[in-house]
Amino acid sequence: MKKILSRILSLPPVGGSRRGAFVLLALLLFSCDNEKYMTYDATNDGVYFTRDTLEYAFGVTPVDVRTHDYKFQLQLLGTVADHDREFFYEVMDTTTAVEGRQYRLGKGIIPAGSTRGTITVTLLRDGLGGQYPDYEVYRLGVRVKKGGGFSPVLADKDQWRVLTFSNAVEQPEWRSPSGVKIWSTTKFGVWHPLKFIKMVEYFHTIATHQPRTYEKMVVEYGENLEHVPYGDFHSYQTIMNKYVFGPMYEYFSDPANHDAIVALYPDFPFDFPNPY
Repeated sequence: MKKILSRILSLPPVGGSRRGAFVLLALLLFSCDNEKYMTYDATNDGVYFTRDTLEYAFGVTPVDVRTHDYKFQLQLLGTVADHDREFFYEVMDTTTAVEGRQYRLGKGIIPAGSTRGTITVTLLRDGLGGQYPDYEVYRLGVRVKKGGGFSPVLADKDQWRVLTFSNAVEQPEWRSPSGVKIWSTTKFGVWHPLKFIKMVEYFHTIATHQPRTYEKMVVEYGENLEHVPYGDFHSYQTIMNKYVFGPMYEYFSDPANHDAIVALYPDFPFDFPNPY
């Protein structure tokens, strides 16, 4: 660099001055500084969370399912490796759940060849309290910390997330194209846990009527309709109307079921529409 600087300063004046030489020097210094900035330092690898709202409820899962592996989703900022890498995290003070009673911790892993990582936490259904409508809601906050070749990156808000979980029947994770959780009141009426319970119950009956179609639907929607793209059953609307929405309408509109429903759910809105 010193030799280059000396040669530039020894250049003959441009336009009666050394202005051109100093312009060239400034450009060179900028280029060198920029080159230094762009040089990647592998010690600055990091991970950050990709979703803002994290919720889980055992809800309509079969009663014999006593645990669930929840995966916090993270994104790698750095180089992709040819081997699994572990990153570290800590439980935040705002956590209300108790380790060993409501959850068990897993490792934070970025698989080989991947730019995405997960923190797997096992939720323990037997440790969850409350019943409808007063389910107890638990909070588990985790924060990424330095270690394993990773350092905190981006803003602080991208380094931590809080999962709320319970044994409640929560509105499913159906989201609009913009990522907002949705439930169509036009198609299903006002949200109520019993509606989703019956929806999943009737959905499972499709396995008896059309087993091969049911298998395809489970792949697309989840075993308990956890992930219906945009909350729209368009691809299987006819099947859903016949085996799910039609029977739901008949069940909720049958006077013989009214008193039993009200006894369990006094706030139930009898507004489920006729799909036909």
